[in-house]
Amino acid sequence: MSGVLDALAQIAALDVLLAILAASVYGMVIGALPGLTATMATALLVPITFYLPPIAAVATIIAASAMAIFSGDIPGALLRIPGTPASAAYTDEAYAMTRKGQAETALGISLWFSAIGGIVGTLALMAMAPALAEIALSFSSFEYFWLALLGLMCATLVARSSPVKAIAAMLIGLLISCIGIENPAGTPRFTFGVTDLLGGIEVIPALVGVFAISEVMRAMVSAEAPPIPRRRLGSILRGQWALTRRYQVPMWRGNILGVLVGVLPGAGADMAAWIGYSVSKRFSKEREKFGTGHPEGLVEAGAANNSALASAWVPALLFGIPGDTITAIAIGVLYMKGLNPGPTLFTERADSMYALYLIFIFANILMIPLGIATIRLATHVLRAPRAAVLPVIVLLSVVGAFAIGNNIFAVVVAAAFGLLGFVMERNGYPVAAMVLGIIMGSMLETHFVTSLIKSDNSLLPFFERPIAAVLATIAAAALLWPVVAWTLRRRARATAAA
Repeated sequence: MSGVLDALAQIAALDVLLAILAASVYGMVIGALPGLTATMATALLVPITFYLPPIAAVATIIAASAMAIFSGDIPGALLRIPGTPASAAYTDEAYAMTRKGQAETALGISLWFSAIGGIVGTLALMAMAPALAEIALSFSSFEYFWLALLGLMCATLVARSSPVKAIAAMLIGLLISCIGIENPAGTPRFTFGVTDLLGGIEVIPALVGVFAISEVMRAMVSAEAPPIPRRRLGSILRGQWALTRRYQVPMWRGNILGVLVGVLPGAGADMAAWIGYSVSKRFSKEREKFGTGHPEGLVEAGAANNSALASAWVPALLFGIPGDTITAIAIGVLYMKGLNPGPTLFTERADSMYALYLIFIFANILMIPLGIATIRLATHVLRAPRAAVLPVIVLLSVVGAFAIGNNIFAVVVAAAFGLLGFVMERNGYPVAAMVLGIIMGSMLETHFVTSLIKSDNSLLPFFERPIAAVLATIAAAALLWPVVAWTLRRRARATAAA
């Protein structure tokens, strides 16, 4: 009890409270700008943490990342431009709600369930850190291979078009992920002598291109789109309690998925969001409504990505192993401030650990009023005429793409992917499946090749390890289920005809 009281005294200090507030506003703004990710927001804070005391320094990282992960949903819902890679999983769903005049409802869902997910992830961090860390440490390259493969199978679940087209789009994404020299062999692939391609294709410029630039191109070649209905006045959180009661199972399933995925080093909120949305669609009783502006997928994916954000700190705090790119930055700040990660951190610096838990909870509670204010300001974009909005979208896209590496080639990449996304959508190929292939491709290849090297080219260890065997069984079932379902439907039709 004394440790909790000491922790409360630490975060009640004026410098800590000001750091949390300033970092929260900063993270909310950065996350809402297309192309500027939560990781970038966190990285830009590092020089400032040099001048802050330990608890205030870590508080800025926690607050900014939590806000940026949520606010990435705002441009996704309003402009169909995911603010962060985690938002890309359900951007189409949120934008469909906006087209139906439910922009504030969509963003209210993201805000409310992101806050709940963040708090649940924090409680999991507090209660199950050692146990979750054991799970994380038991994963090797064999298990990560199957996990990445399962992630790729989400391509057929997040798509509304035919599964064949979804798989084709996913394979295009896998091909794109092969570009460059960042592969296990260190060999340039598909660079065609272009030096800028040696580093591969950055995910953010690709995201900006397929979602933002292609949207501008569609608007240019099509007739004036029907106006988006004016936003409703009233509370942004109105109806969220009813949705919480209605979608309790997806919400808790998303929270649990986020905690389990987040604790795995290198997985993070991006994978949690994709898996959460695809699982929601797979087990929904209203699967046909997904993609038309249905809130169920937003509930589960929003809960998953924020709970993953908190649980990613488990391996970081216990073993100094980053759970995602944000905690990789946070580990550096912890070492710099004398809070060296490890089991002794929980015993010798218990008051500091309690302070971190309380900061997580406080940041997620603060997310609600700040999120409401940001949504109120952002929804004014729906009132602007299309001729005024489209140039701004292009400008934000160019700035977001360029900011990744201060490289004009990233702008060229965004333009190229804009054209590719435009062509794919005109022909019914889901761009979300392609983006999934780009994100998961390098992870899949790296862990497959690493596993083969460790096993001396034997495939048996992929199935001999207990967790790998379970994941392999799930993957096989997911692959065979569409064939089994098709066979059962065919037999049922034949029986009915007879």
